[in-house]
Amino acid sequence: MKACVDLGGTKIAVSLIEAGTQVSLAQASSALQSRHAEPTEKAGPPDTVGRQVLRMLDEACRAAGIREQDIEAVGVSSCGPFVAVNGMLEISNPNICGGMAGPARGLPNDWISVPLEAPLRSRFAGRLRLENDGIGALQAERRWGALQGYTHCAYVTWSTGIGFGLCVDGHVLRGKHGNAGHAGHTFVSDNSDALCGCGNLGDLEGVVAGNAITRRFAGAGYPGASALFAAAQAGDAAANTIVDELCRVMGRGLYNLVATLDLERISMGGGVFWNHRDYLLPRLSAQIHGKLPALTDDFELVAAGLGERVGDFGALALVS
Repeated sequence: MKACVDLGGTKIAVSLIEAGTQVSLAQASSALQSRHAEPTEKAGPPDTVGRQVLRMLDEACRAAGIREQDIEAVGVSSCGPFVAVNGMLEISNPNICGGMAGPARGLPNDWISVPLEAPLRSRFAGRLRLENDGIGALQAERRWGALQGYTHCAYVTWSTGIGFGLCVDGHVLRGKHGNAGHAGHTFVSDNSDALCGCGNLGDLEGVVAGNAITRRFAGAGYPGASALFAAAQAGDAAANTIVDELCRVMGRGLYNLVATLDLERISMGGGVFWNHRDYLLPRLSAQIHGKLPALTDDFELVAAGLGERVGDFGALALVS
């Protein structure tokens, strides 16, 4: 068997697939076995997350009636950024590590980073592949989803956080620690209420991410993205003004990516976007098209072909 781990700031999902399975999109959903998801643990010592992943892998093996030694490969598609500590990657993610922005974020820990590669390699030495989840999702979208056949493309998630996977000239961009694509932490605003979990004030994630929407607008009567977008679609003028600004900021972030990398297509997923994709897609596209036609005329923004399963497929792409 092979194991697939999708590790995010909100939840962790683990599933298994038989080694040697010839995966196509039609087969992949049914091929994934023993899938289990649970909220990402954020209290306790810094190794809590690593121990949670190992426990979930143990439980998946028991559910499938196999031994841990029978796992041929483990693909981990994880939120980042990563930092290298003693040659091993640790997660320094603002939606997991409460020590990055301090008490204002309200996370129940003071972690700056959490070990991931070291505990997994202690059990699965030589069998582990760990990538940023934006890269995992990009690989999956290029293999099975909306980016098949594209060599200048990106995957973007608009979810609890904002993440990117980038491909230029057919080459996936990784960077020195696998962090290429963390444009969610580029500055876009001087808003004093837009504190990102990384400590930045006014970066893209701090302004428009799912947790930022809740934090910034709950006091105005919109306790989350779904409530805000529902109110806007129902004709609430204040909600419409907020959504227009969110789409302007997010759309500019996408345009900057297109202009910088000369992309031909971006596929977009993540809970905030996916649950409201028909409403958001034309608004985001309008922020890109019509600006510098030499860069945007041959570009298109589309919904992720793998939909809500892009995280599972992202981990699967690393081991198949």
